[in-house]
Amino acid sequence: MESIFENNKVEEFKALLLASKHVVITTHHKPDADALGSSVGLHLLLMANGIASTIVTPSDFPDFLDWMETDDMPKVEQYDEKKNAQYPKQLIEDADLILCLDFSNLGRLTKIEKIVEASKAKRVVIDHHLEPNMVSDLSFWDTKAAATAELIYLLAVACGWQKDLKGKVLEVLYAGIMTDTGSFRHPSTSARVHQIAADMIGLGLDNSKVHRLIYDNNSISRLKFLGFCLSEKLIILPDLHTAYISISKEELERYQIETGDTEGVVNYALSLKGIVMAAIIIDRTEAVKLSFRSLGNFSVNDFSKRHFSGGGHKNASGGISNKTLHQTVSHFLEMLPQHKLQLEQTFQDTV
Repeated sequence: MESIFENNKVEEFKALLLASKHVVITTHHKPDADALGSSVGLHLLLMANGIASTIVTPSDFPDFLDWMETDDMPKVEQYDEKKNAQYPKQLIEDADLILCLDFSNLGRLTKIEKIVEASKAKRVVIDHHLEPNMVSDLSFWDTKAAATAELIYLLAVACGWQKDLKGKVLEVLYAGIMTDTGSFRHPSTSARVHQIAADMIGLGLDNSKVHRLIYDNNSISRLKFLGFCLSEKLIILPDLHTAYISISKEELERYQIETGDTEGVVNYALSLKGIVMAAIIIDRTEAVKLSFRSLGNFSVNDFSKRHFSGGGHKNASGGISNKTLHQTVSHFLEMLPQHKLQLEQTFQDTV
């Protein structure tokens, strides 16, 4: 068992759960499959062991993850200042234990950051991102883990909840692991990850079903948008081994893009021969959001942190800009030559 699951920490975690009357599970803004899968998986595990909890997210999540909500659990409470803000806010304020999953700093909670920060509740963090920057009463942090869902699985084993690793729990945790490893192709895919996936299948998981739910659930507008990105918006910079796509808010509206529809588009740019780093730069109205992917030793975590107030993982990271889309793209292009030697060296190492 990994050191983060030392017996004393696991017993402390279980004691916190038993001493709590109001448990809230939360995750980052615009939850992906790992964030939501980890949250739902942990909620179901707690429920199976007589511990009630509620999931509160700072925003909506992609439609293709709707299947994660089950009939036998309370619906995920989405904080929305226009539609539904008071009840999720009250849940956090009333909580005596908050379980923070899949984010390394409170800023990722966006509009509920201050509410969580002001809470007097005990705080437990379960995460795998680099450079953690959060105060907590207890943490299970492993940057070598491929996904937070992997940590939830291991935590369940450490807590003695093996009997509850079945059905929907396996599906949502597998979804988190599968997506965060890029279907088991990213460098973070360890022997442990493969062993966990094998164990899940041995416990009855239908892995093909989960893959279909995640990847074979596209809308027509999303596929047309993908075609538009690849045929008209993809820019390749061969000398810098970089490719990028920039999307305006008008283009998002033209293709009726919803939460999650842009997820994975950046990977197509990275799949090009000779490309070491890929980026997608999107005007989200409130800010310009950037998503980076890379190969080998080129750290987009460092690149994003240095130039775009971002972070994440070595080969997968995000950033933000308060400039216009045009200004952000210009800044991105101005910064690239500083990394030319490293990009070239990484390319040579990968061929």
